[in-house]
Formats: sequence, structure tokens, C-alpha cells
Amino acid sequence: MSQIELKGINKIYENGFQAVYGFDMSIEKGEFIVLVGPSGCGKSTFLRTLNRMNDLIPICRVDGEVLFHGEDIYDKSCDVITLRKKVGMVFQRPNPFPKTVYENIVYGPRIHGEKDKAKLDAIVERTLREVALWDEVNDRLHKSGLGLSGGQQQRLCIARCLAVEPEVVLMDEPTSSLDPIATLKIEELMSGLCEKYTIVIVTHNMQQAARISDLTTFFLHGEIIETDATEKIFSNPSVEKTEEHITGRFG
Repeated sequence: MSQIELKGINKIYENGFQAVYGFDMSIEKGEFIVLVGPSGCGKSTFLRTLNRMNDLIPICRVDGEVLFHGEDIYDKSCDVITLRKKVGMVFQRPNPFPKTVYENIVYGPRIHGEKDKAKLDAIVERTLREVALWDEVNDRLHKSGLGLSGGQQQRLCIARCLAVEPEVVLMDEPTSSLDPIATLKIEELMSGLCEKYTIVIVTHNMQQAARISDLTTFFLHGEIIETDATEKIFSNPSVEKTEEHITGRFG
């Protein structure tokens, strides 16, 4: 059984506009998948479908099934809070809470019932080490996360996501607002995290996609055009439109 399986997913807005057409896709545990395609082609919509972030958009509906370990996450019985604990998300721009570094990370574990300070302390150190931020901020744990640099803030947000021990980490263009040095650190981080988590990211950076992922999915006009090993997609794609995008002839 796949970790996540999508069957016939359509996303339709109240005005009749259809953003996504009949997505069928399987995601296996431990895969690192990058989603590419021109702006407005459905990549971020697809990502938000995987942990019901689309619920926050009242003017749209999602048809079809998204199965997580065989259970439909759009079924009324699904606990969305538990789902988002298991399928976490990191957004395009760093969005630390206006709290201390420490409080940013323990926010999720506390919501899920963890009160033991020693355990919370251990979570903070573990996750900051996972994102290679501990050595940079261990003497600033009780200062505002907003005082960190942009790259550090994004790593803090990733640490906050990891603090609740998800199975899947979704990232929507996590380096698009960062400078090249910070981008490299995030890429190195993602490459290490894929040993423990399933990772699905959206990027417009073709070089980044080629560097970091195992699989690449190409989207166009709300449809999945092609999914294959990243090396094949970037060297010998099966679909001409994929090659045109990869080589910069459009999009």
C-alpha cells in the first residue's frame, strides 16, 4: 500500500473554474518528490490537497479521494488536526510566530498534549540539530524568532514542523525568498531529511529540482503530464512538453 494515493482529484472553485483535473498519483514512504511546472499550473494546489489546507478556502471544493495509509482524508471521520500533525507543511515565505525560538518549536507538541519540560527541551534540541540550527541559536532560544535571518527563520519553521514528528513534509517553494547561501543550506537540509521523512516540494528552480530530488512530476494546465525519476526527466523526458519546460522553451 502506498503511503499516499490520489484517485481522480478535481479542484473546482465556486465560479466554475477548475484548477485541477483528475489527478491520479501514488507517493511511497521515503520518496523525495519535486513538483515543477509554470505558474498557475496546479502545483501548490496539489500540495495543499495532501493535508487539506484547501479547507481554508471556502469557495472551492475537492472531489475524488486522497488516501493516507488507505484512509480517505476527505472523509467526514478524518481528524484534520491529527492529519496535519502527520503531514506537515512549510510555506514559501518564512512565517515564524511572534514568539521566542523555543516557543515556536514547542507550540505544536504542546497543542498535542506534551507538558513535560524535559521532553520539550529535548524536542527543541533535536529539531534544531536536525535543521542544522542548534549551534547558531542555542544561546538565543528565549529571544524572538523574528530576530533571525531569513534563512534561519525558514529553518526554524522546518524545525517547528518536525517537532510534532510528521511522516510527510510538504514544502511550497521553501527557498524562493532566500539568498543563494541560505538556499544551499536549505537544500542540504532537505537532502538529509529525506532519509527520515517523505518529502514533497514545489519549486520553480529547475537546477534545484535536478540537484535534490529522487522523482520529478511535471504539471501543466491543472494536469499531471509526467512523473519519472529526476535523472530521466532532466535527461530524456517521455513527453515533449516536459522537455520544452525543462529546457526553458516555455514556462
